[in-house]
Amino acid sequence: MAGRTYRELGEAAWTWVLGEVRGDDGPWLPDVFPPDGEPETAPAPDRDSLYAGIAGLAPVLAEIGRCRPLTDTERALADGIVARLTALVPTTVEACLYDGLAGYATALRLLAPGTEQAVLRRLDDLATPDGWESTVDLGEDTPGRPLTDVVMGTAGVVMTATWLDQGRSASSRAEGEHAQRIMTVGGEALLRAAEETEAGLDWRMWPGYRSSSPNFSHGTAGVASALAIAGHALGRSDFIEAAQRGAHHMLSVAWLDDGGLVIPHTLPYSKREVEPVTYTWCHGPAGTSLAFAALGLAGVEAVQDYTVQALRRRCLHSVLTSGVPQRLRPGFWDNDGRCCGTAGVGDVLLDAAQDTGDPAYLDGARMMADALVERAIVDGAGARWRFIEHRQEPPLLPPRTSWMQGAAGIGAFLLRLARVEEAGLGADVVVRPDQWWAVPAAVRVDQA
Repeated sequence: MAGRTYRELGEAAWTWVLGEVRGDDGPWLPDVFPPDGEPETAPAPDRDSLYAGIAGLAPVLAEIGRCRPLTDTERALADGIVARLTALVPTTVEACLYDGLAGYATALRLLAPGTEQAVLRRLDDLATPDGWESTVDLGEDTPGRPLTDVVMGTAGVVMTATWLDQGRSASSRAEGEHAQRIMTVGGEALLRAAEETEAGLDWRMWPGYRSSSPNFSHGTAGVASALAIAGHALGRSDFIEAAQRGAHHMLSVAWLDDGGLVIPHTLPYSKREVEPVTYTWCHGPAGTSLAFAALGLAGVEAVQDYTVQALRRRCLHSVLTSGVPQRLRPGFWDNDGRCCGTAGVGDVLLDAAQDTGDPAYLDGARMMADALVERAIVDGAGARWRFIEHRQEPPLLPPRTSWMQGAAGIGAFLLRLARVEEAGLGADVVVRPDQWWAVPAAVRVDQA
């Protein structure tokens, strides 16, 4: 019964998202809804991105394709996404995974394998010794500055090239050459961007940036993951050693109490009105656990006195004992999306369950899904979720559609869990650049 509930809600979420897709020079997806509930009437600048745009519909379509045949409408949408992204490749200069070319490559690989090779050639052409110049404006003269991280920087590009390289066919030699050059140039750029600490290596958004976000999305855990998997693919022991030194630094700033592992959101501590610790994919132990899985793939057995398997378990223990997904107090757990909330934690726990067979992780994924069932808004248009911003009045935010912050990503998690409930822990996993190494090779699929 639980599997059926998750499947029906996942399909309802997709129904709502699909109903919001617009057409204007190709498909686009309104994601930010004003307070009056009316969606955007024109495409946003990030209309094509993996984070909030149509590239983010590709992993959902790939997940649906593992559940049932795509409808004519869904196939037409997939074709429209491929056509739109393919046409953009020659003129796009932003390289990153969640708002640029690496995200396009992800979508194209999932929807039309082989079409992503043009993106690899473009990324190869745009590479510099310092990585890929960013167009993202974060203030402090960031446009034009190479960033290091998974979401907006070199680590995400390296992850994408490694994912494409490990999944390519033996006959696709040209693709392999581009992917391996991207891994090499990007990995070497990350080595140069590392900052020595007393315990090891740290990576900020760029060298000298005012603070460090040591977890997965914008800091050391993500960069170490990229270096570990690329080092494994290329046979580069220097990449793997740097990743291991990154893990040494992570442990030096972590809390290891009560069998767990938690690293603060920001160091020095942020002055924002937020909790200093979260448990998410982006800035908490859910995402940071992926770094220890990456080190394991690369052949690293231990960091300090802990095996990498034990460190991964510690991260997930912290998540499972934190109180998530309950909203224990204002600001503790206000988001149900992939990046910053419940669905992202659930997906990481599913990865761990399918990798280790530990029933506690599957139970944890169910706990996340049950919270999503409880919080869903369901009507004739489908299903969606409203997150909370406790610092504003009223605190309830409008629903969002996207992969990382909305119903598309939440729905895909629910559909995946439904398949696991029905087929067991050996169910196929639609893998992506930033988590494929966390599940066994036998269950990985990287296309619809």
